[in-house]
Amino acid sequence: MQGRGTLMSMRRVFVLYTVLLGGFFVVICRLYAISSNTAYAARAESQSTVTLALPARRGNFYDCNGRLLTGLDEQWFALCLPRSDSYARLYDQTDAAGQALLYRSRNSAAPFLIEVQRDLSALGVRCYPVPRRSCEVPLCQHLIGYLDREGRGVAGLEAALDTLLAGTGSHDSIRCAVTAQGTLRAGTQPELLAADSGAVGVRLTISRPVQRAAEAVAARTMTTGCILILDTASAAVRASVSVPGYDPENIAASLDAPDSPLVDRTLCAYSVGSVFKPVLAAAALEQEQTAFVYDCTGYAVVDGQVFRCAGGNAHGETDLAGALEKSCNGYFIHLGQLLGGQAVRQMAQAFGFGQTVTVAGGLCAAAGILPGQEELVGSGAFANFCFGQGTLLATPVQIAGMMNAIAADGVYRTPCFVDCTLDEATGEELKTLCAPVRRRIMSVETAAALRALLAGVVEEGTGHEAAPLEASAAGKTGTAQTGQFTAEGEECKNYWFAGFYPAESPRWTIVVLQDAQVAPQYSSAAIFAQLCDALTVVNEGSLS
Repeated sequence: MQGRGTLMSMRRVFVLYTVLLGGFFVVICRLYAISSNTAYAARAESQSTVTLALPARRGNFYDCNGRLLTGLDEQWFALCLPRSDSYARLYDQTDAAGQALLYRSRNSAAPFLIEVQRDLSALGVRCYPVPRRSCEVPLCQHLIGYLDREGRGVAGLEAALDTLLAGTGSHDSIRCAVTAQGTLRAGTQPELLAADSGAVGVRLTISRPVQRAAEAVAARTMTTGCILILDTASAAVRASVSVPGYDPENIAASLDAPDSPLVDRTLCAYSVGSVFKPVLAAAALEQEQTAFVYDCTGYAVVDGQVFRCAGGNAHGETDLAGALEKSCNGYFIHLGQLLGGQAVRQMAQAFGFGQTVTVAGGLCAAAGILPGQEELVGSGAFANFCFGQGTLLATPVQIAGMMNAIAADGVYRTPCFVDCTLDEATGEELKTLCAPVRRRIMSVETAAALRALLAGVVEEGTGHEAAPLEASAAGKTGTAQTGQFTAEGEECKNYWFAGFYPAESPRWTIVVLQDAQVAPQYSSAAIFAQLCDALTVVNEGSLS
């Protein structure tokens, strides 16, 4: 009996050892499986690694010579670590939002980033520089547009080219190996991980010195309006100014302003008035209808409707040259009747009226309104059309295209604002963004004759204030009724001058518009003259 009990005890021990051995084998196998599983390893690594994203890089805008238009500055981000004296050292080095973040995160168990005013490396703080847009001296702000708080394009070219400028949106980041308390693991340092988002820069046709000159003239002469300056040979836009401006750091302040500072006036459609008359002059020259003379009594009557010249002035016997110089409405009404509605409208269409001009992406200048042929059958509507009134609306871009075609020997070129994308690291041109339309719309002889007639407007006519200090200029004035009135009952009008400089060998095409004003302090012709003088200085400095 005793032997049998001993045997059973031995068997129990054997079974127990077998079970223990089996369990140990299972544990060993499980540990081996865990140690060889990369997913577990990665998960463990992620639990001890913190990755912090820096702001994404965004492409910049450059002028036609590769100089920055948007401005470039640095913002600094400090790495804050738990159980350090970051709170005390950084509180006075950041703004209110940063101070609030410091307060909320003072007991954080993980590293975080905070924007600071400068590089604090000398204070023992790890800091990282990030390029950012600078708005201290904004240039071409309406054309370029602005960003939202997340750095996305909201208006202008910032919005139209947001995909190119932002790329994939990938961020540079900082990777920290940390302990359970969030401090850096012994023997490790934060690692900066660079990410290529593919963001590119964009080169515009704008010239920075010409833009600066135009903005300076606008600042001292205009309250509302716009200026466009084109390189006559290419129709490349060298300056695009819209007044008033706005604060890109405080967009909300401009949202409800009565003078609409957020509107880019260069792309909007307006009543044009007499600045349209060169279209009829071009049609008359092309048809060789230049002998027409009209006896102006200060008004014209068409089917019982009375159309007056400005101020009701009687111009007497007037030919084409005199009609342009004096801006005689009656002459152009009767010239239009001689030419026919179809011929006048076709010439306007050839000049680009009634057609949108694409700036880039979905950003376009308005098409305006070119009355249809059926509308111009009405004698009153056609009479208004002949001196730029009625339903006709056009943008400053369209007026610039019209005047540039006259200056460029009768070849119309679409005004172009954007050139190409750039690799910002190398300056290499990547992709052309502008494909301007080019077409001949009048003979070289017609363009030359029309340039001479428009030079007479400045020398002898209504545009005498457009004469610059040096050389000569040519162009056309325009005062357009808008149908808008002040509380005192005074009508607000659009005041135009469109021309080119110098008159003999045009280098620049310039459009000045002062919109919805009763009586501007400076005439648009006088502003044109100041722009010509400023461009002379720019040329002498070889900066254009």
